[in-house]
Order: sequence, then C-alpha cells, then structure tokens
Amino acid sequence: MDILLFANGELKRGTMLERLLDSLASPHVICADGGALQARALGLRPHTIIGDLDSLTAEQVAQFRAARAEVIQHPVEKDETDLELALHHCRRIGAASIHILGALGGRFDQTIANIFLLTHSALRDMRIEVIDGEQVVRLLRPGAHRIDGERGDTVSLIPLAAAEGIRTRGLQYPLAEETLHLGPARGISNVMLRESVEVAFRAGLLLVVHTSGRA
Repeated sequence: MDILLFANGELKRGTMLERLLDSLASPHVICADGGALQARALGLRPHTIIGDLDSLTAEQVAQFRAARAEVIQHPVEKDETDLELALHHCRRIGAASIHILGALGGRFDQTIANIFLLTHSALRDMRIEVIDGEQVVRLLRPGAHRIDGERGDTVSLIPLAAAEGIRTRGLQYPLAEETLHLGPARGISNVMLRESVEVAFRAGLLLVVHTSGRA
C-alpha cells in the first residue's frame, strides 16, 4: 500500500511534488493533524486524520468526519509528535511506501525532528521519502540503491553517521570505496549524468537530497 502522508508544515509546490501527484491515481491519504487542511487544499480527501487535533477547529473536524474521514485523537501531552504517530499508524496498516508532504519549513526544531524520524528503527522496513517542492529527501541504509531523475539534477549525500565503502555510478563526482564523515560537507551538490544513478555502501546512514535541476 502506498501512502500520501500530510504533515502540518509548509507545503511547497514544485516539480517533485507535481511528479508525485501525477503518478498516484487514487492515493490513500493519511494526515497528521492540521495536515488535513493541506490535503484538502490539493483537492484530496483524507482517509485518516491522526494527532492531538490542536491545529484543527471542532467545526473542521466535524466536516472531515462528515466526509467519512477516520479521526484518531491522541492527548495533547504525549511523547510523540503527530507525524510520528501517523508514521506508526502507517506501519500498523501495512504500508510499504510512504510519501510525506508538508514536513519541512516553519519551525526548525520540527523540521529537524521530522527528518530524523526517517532513522526510527521501527520504520526501517518501509520506503519513506519527504517531498518538498523541487526536492525529495530519502534515508539510505547499507546496501545498493537507485536514484531516478533527470540528467543535470542535483544529488547531495549527507551522512547521519559515518557512511563507509561508498560507491557511486552515474554522478559527476564519483565515490569509490570512500567514507563520508558526519561534519564535513563533501557530499553536497553532485550532479546526475544520466536518468538513473546508483549509490551503494557498507555501513552507516546516508541522507539523500535529490533536487530537480541544478540547485
């Protein structure tokens, strides 16, 4: 099951977002609290709204319920963010692929926390990507991975822990059995030389930021 998951951050329109929406005929829409308003703005009907509902009025909640949305309310005082609760819900219903919108922008602490959610051990078996206008953000774990796009797109490889034995194919600045360390910015702003490039590594965590065109 593919999930379109709306967080309650800034929703930016752009190439990557338009490509995603064009590729999904009838997406299953899950919203973290006020993300339901983001979905509605795009003409999409939420199937499930989950969170403490502090970003929605009682009238708005009633409207979504009337439109047959499932509403799962949690206490305001809780350990998880609404987006984290929504991701765990996706795991419970058997989601294999999750596309998150509206997870970046606004509060910097929320933005960082949303990106770090990709490292959550309970979510490691799901393919999760964050779409933000012209950019797609993914977390890569050790193994071989393919990144599809267009020639000239920008790809940045950012280690969240030292990433060892990195090998790339199809990028302007190749890596061959090399390590990217947390701190130095060496992996920023590489360029795709073809429509599909490969990234493989033995250990660590790599955040991939894929930007349409030259960033």
